[in-house]
Amino acid sequence: MSGGRWWKGVSLATLLCGTLGSPAWGARRGEDGRLWVEAQQRSVRQERSALSQVARAAMPAVVSITTRQPGAGSEGESQKGIGSGVIIHPDGYILTSAHVIEGAEDISISVLSERGYPEEFPAEVVGEDSRTDFALLKIDTGRKLPVLKLSSASRVEVGDWVVVIGNPFGLTHSVTAGVVSAKGRTDVTPNGRDGDFDYMQVDASINPGNSGGPVLDLHGDVVAIANAVNVAGQGIGFAIPVDIAKTVVPHLRKYGRVRRGWMGMSVLDCTPETIAAYGLAHPQGVVVSEVMDGGPASRAGLQVGDVIEGLDTLRVERAHKLRWQVAARGVGHNVVLRVRRGERPLKLRVRLEELPGVAAPSKGSQEPGTGGSGVPGRADGQAPGKDALSP
Repeated sequence: MSGGRWWKGVSLATLLCGTLGSPAWGARRGEDGRLWVEAQQRSVRQERSALSQVARAAMPAVVSITTRQPGAGSEGESQKGIGSGVIIHPDGYILTSAHVIEGAEDISISVLSERGYPEEFPAEVVGEDSRTDFALLKIDTGRKLPVLKLSSASRVEVGDWVVVIGNPFGLTHSVTAGVVSAKGRTDVTPNGRDGDFDYMQVDASINPGNSGGPVLDLHGDVVAIANAVNVAGQGIGFAIPVDIAKTVVPHLRKYGRVRRGWMGMSVLDCTPETIAAYGLAHPQGVVVSEVMDGGPASRAGLQVGDVIEGLDTLRVERAHKLRWQVAARGVGHNVVLRVRRGERPLKLRVRLEELPGVAAPSKGSQEPGTGGSGVPGRADGQAPGKDALSP
């Protein structure tokens, strides 16, 4: 290469390197002489500050729960269990997971005093519901208590930041943070238990003792209650949307249990297999796979093969959603089903009865609930047993 061409080649290479290597090419030089942009770093600092503010503000309304289980040890001695809870009313009402207090002889609640010291109080079980895994407790402290506001899981989306506060391994008021990994997980069940689960998945650390603790959005409001972890994975935690708790808490306070609405039928999602099996021409909704003789659905005229497209003013798209909507309506309510039977649209009025204490039909996505394929473990810190978490 001649001298002139060599110089042109070097000049071009230098220009390209300068263009590609400069992080803020063409930007104005700042007062400190830097050319790069600091917006991303400022955003991170602001987000950390928001997480810290949420945690500090929520601490006084998060409690630690200690239980004593009778004869759970290898030699018949009592065993201790741990969990978390959320104060939802200043008179001392506390929301937690039902499995935290399951079978307990004694329940003790640790709350922060006005000066920030832990105080212990005995707790009374107001009500519990195993199908949604919620329990309502009551303590008497002689003073009004701070509370956390209950929001809705619909207020957060996948990728949004959340904060989890609880009592993992007895380490009170531990804070973890992460993002919402997924919503609407109906294909996982804690230890194979049947129930009305619609999990929010988070990657914030959830461990034994976190069960019953709050999952908070960046406004400091409760969007879910920590409940379970995947024992085979890391950073895979599950929480129950607080919307479900807001439905069952009035029942727990009034009746000590949940009085579910019941139709007496089983339904299936309109999957390709279901559409082919039932020969559906308009597969928009859920298909009725079984009707209990003499039940409310049977008396209303519902038949196997009917496609339920709506409940009152709501569209029906998934079997588990219909199951929960019916249960949440409560006993004695009349509902209108919008049904398609072949080419005929129908409206059937059904009066809901209370879910009887009998085994549900075995096939389909049954109205009382069916288990999924996932097996997350509980996050309550109970002594080892058939329902214990094994991280």
